[in-house]
Amino acid sequence: MSDVILQCQGLAKTYHGLETSVLTGVDLQLSAGEHIAIVGASGSGKSTLLHLLGGLDTPTQGQVQWLGQSLAEMREHEKSAMRNQYLGFVYQFHHLLPEFSALENVAMPLLIRRQPRADALAQAAQMLSLVGLSHRLQHTPGELSGGERQRAALARALVTQPRCILADEPTGNLDRQTAEQVFDLLLQMQTQQGTALVVVTHDLSLAARMHRQYRLQDGTLQPLKLSAQGGDRV
Repeated sequence: MSDVILQCQGLAKTYHGLETSVLTGVDLQLSAGEHIAIVGASGSGKSTLLHLLGGLDTPTQGQVQWLGQSLAEMREHEKSAMRNQYLGFVYQFHHLLPEFSALENVAMPLLIRRQPRADALAQAAQMLSLVGLSHRLQHTPGELSGGERQRAALARALVTQPRCILADEPTGNLDRQTAEQVFDLLLQMQTQQGTALVVVTHDLSLAARMHRQYRLQDGTLQPLKLSAQGGDRV
């Protein structure tokens, strides 16, 4: 059985009306437990690529496959079910629901699966404990620090034990020390669960810690080599 979790071939995206080609031909393959970083200038299409990989947007050309299944052949409800079961998303801004506690926010993906509420809350509490927030279960996002909110968002992404996490600037809104703590936690949890990981980041020092690095430039992914200090050697 193949351990390929996510792959795309010839992926292109043009915004009609503006006639702007953001992606012109992206090829990528990601296996179980592998983690990669994608860097690039603002506006280069990094977030667009993640949205296409996650089935949140439709490519102009090319295809995306999850576990060997083409997204183009899935109905919307099938893609939603696959996302809930196999994918986790982490963004620069946490996107926690302000009216719910940290515990309820993390349990939400399980509740959407119609998992019994008691079981969902128990799993959420365990995941929050793993990210160091066992003392913050009943606090709302407004009562958490920026780093705590991002850790809660990470717990929410991991609570379903996804096969792959797509992270869009997950530390971009944090100070250096907090960013490194959150990134350490992301890699630690990813390793423990054997989850594949794609991280979009501006931070070359964080990108250098990943298995592979790419630069998104002129609509394509170009292999990148970074030193241990995050310096670009290409």
